[in-house]
Amino acid sequence: MPATASPPRPLLTALALSLAAAVALGLTRFSYGLLLPPMRADLGWSYLLAGAMNTCNALGYFLGALATPALMRRLGVWRLLMAGAILASLFMLVSGAVTGTAALFLQRVCAGVASAFMFIAGGVLAARLGSMHSARAGFYIGLYYGGTGFGIALSALLVPAALETAQQHGAAHAWQWPWLALGLACLAATAIMALPVKAIGEAPPGQAKKQHFTVREFGFGLGGYFMFGVGYIGYMTFVIALLKQQGMPAGRITLFYTLLGLAVVASSRIWAGMLDRFRGGESLAILNAVLGVATILPALTSAVPVVFASGIVFGAVFLSVVASTTALVRHNLPQEGWSAGISAFTTVFALGQIVGPTVVGWIADGPAGLERGLIASAAALFAGAALASRQRPLASASRQYNTSRYR
Repeated sequence: MPATASPPRPLLTALALSLAAAVALGLTRFSYGLLLPPMRADLGWSYLLAGAMNTCNALGYFLGALATPALMRRLGVWRLLMAGAILASLFMLVSGAVTGTAALFLQRVCAGVASAFMFIAGGVLAARLGSMHSARAGFYIGLYYGGTGFGIALSALLVPAALETAQQHGAAHAWQWPWLALGLACLAATAIMALPVKAIGEAPPGQAKKQHFTVREFGFGLGGYFMFGVGYIGYMTFVIALLKQQGMPAGRITLFYTLLGLAVVASSRIWAGMLDRFRGGESLAILNAVLGVATILPALTSAVPVVFASGIVFGAVFLSVVASTTALVRHNLPQEGWSAGISAFTTVFALGQIVGPTVVGWIADGPAGLERGLIASAAALFAGAALASRQRPLASASRQYNTSRYR
């Protein structure tokens, strides 16, 4: 199908595409926050080692982001998306069969590589779908990234149920059962999204080889997004461990994480207008600042209403930060530059995620505990807001944007 032909049901296509984000992040990465406490208790990990697991995942994500542009040119966007989805599903299943630290490190790296293939390819397809429906571009792009919330909410339901079942059956390593359940969920999502997403189409012949992205022009945006990667991942890695440490009951933690995931889905509607309106780094700056406030709250108080407000606001914001960079690329570059732009932002995002979990884990192992780690995460997000606020639209952005509205 030509890239300019719109799928007959764009909303259903966008929803199907959102499952790619659900698998790439919601299931393969953020489910780890739920599994960290039982794995740490069973395997005797420190917080530094537990954080290093997500650092390995981010390292794989970084390597995958570096390889994605070349693979996209060779395989095409849809094929790379499907390959990443299948591989991510298989690597999740592997987690249910191993217990060695080295093997789990390797699994997190491999899952990160596959997630990057999926997430970048899905972002390119979301931007392409948005260009076919310019009046709702912000909504469709936000809906793709908001699909991560489906994965988070599903993880919040699957992990405790599978863990309880494993414990009832006397499993030696009960945390392995949730990994298997999550892997099967990834396979199901892959099967559901395959054909609807294919309808978006590939780029016109030869187009994907052209590169119109330069780091210098997007330096402040890239810096702000790097700090976002450093800051947000500390919250997503350790907030469940902090709530358990503060004595929150298991059922309330499940509700907390489910509401966080549902807020991610709702974010596609909440911030769509802002993503369409701002063509510089304004959206990235605003969202980073709000996220910093949400991140610091559980470190200051264990009051249940405040903690739940933190989770809901965090969920309603953090994937919209990712969407804001795709919108920034779409507003300022021609379509043939989108793959390079999205890949560059994903690469610095991955670098930030490599730094974040290990640093927060190292801080959490100290006398100040997990609360000090979340304060450090919030500081990184505030720094990201300051950097992003200095990102201006490119000189050609107005002309590019006005033209794209009528495609």
